[in-house]
Amino acid sequence: MPAPLISAAELASRLSGVLLFDARFELSQPLAGAAAYAEGHLPGAAYLDLDRHLSTKDSAAALCGGRHPLPTAPAFAHTLGQLGVTPAQAVVIYDTQGGMFAARAWWMLRWLGHREVAVLDGGLKAWQQAGGALESGVVPAPAPVADYPLPADLAMPTIDAATLQATLGRPVLIDARGAERYRGDVEPLDPVAGHIPGALNRPFTQNLGADGRFLPADALRAGFAPLLSGRPAAEVVHQCGSGVTACHNLLAMDVAGLAGSQLYPGSWSEWCSDPARPVARG
Repeated sequence: MPAPLISAAELASRLSGVLLFDARFELSQPLAGAAAYAEGHLPGAAYLDLDRHLSTKDSAAALCGGRHPLPTAPAFAHTLGQLGVTPAQAVVIYDTQGGMFAARAWWMLRWLGHREVAVLDGGLKAWQQAGGALESGVVPAPAPVADYPLPADLAMPTIDAATLQATLGRPVLIDARGAERYRGDVEPLDPVAGHIPGALNRPFTQNLGADGRFLPADALRAGFAPLLSGRPAAEVVHQCGSGVTACHNLLAMDVAGLAGSQLYPGSWSEWCSDPARPVARG
């Protein structure tokens, strides 16, 4: 299962051999995702929480600042072990927001070198449309295993705020937030409105069709081409508000055959926390 996306039909054909995680979350209501999960989820799926599993509030275990600090690789390796994930285990993650949160989990597993991981294309809705059943209640996560083995080199590159600030204008910087937040018209989550100077806007929702599924690879390539202007993926940095929806653009570029770009995990919420860092609007 090396492809980053899996269809509902393919998942149904191999459900018994997959470790399923439901990654639904609401930024404005952090408990809503878990409540929705308990009401109905794919059979056997455990819940993966953005705040508890995919970010950390422990500064000693954080790779960056911002609203959803990325855990260090050893910290996330421990989390994966507690969730029962081993290198040989196939993992599928889904949500109901077009992959908004599932993509963060996908990226983090790929970051540690996990190959057998995919996002359910179209999420829970696609599963139901394909005739898939739901179950209610809470499914305990698999029994804990040893911490996930760390690779010699992390598979997905990241960049920190200091390095990004020192190199502004060199990498292609792509902001996955909505256009109104990028321009600075509104800012519902962070204390400062605007964007990192030089950033180009590619709202993650542009990766999806009207049915909530990812666009075909050729359409995604065409969408990113004007931003890249011929530059290779290795010269691209993705960011958003807190390093979550940026992963959606990373996944979309992977689908498009443009793998290898970087994530700025602290993103706007970390960047704007330091008044010495420049801000652009408009």
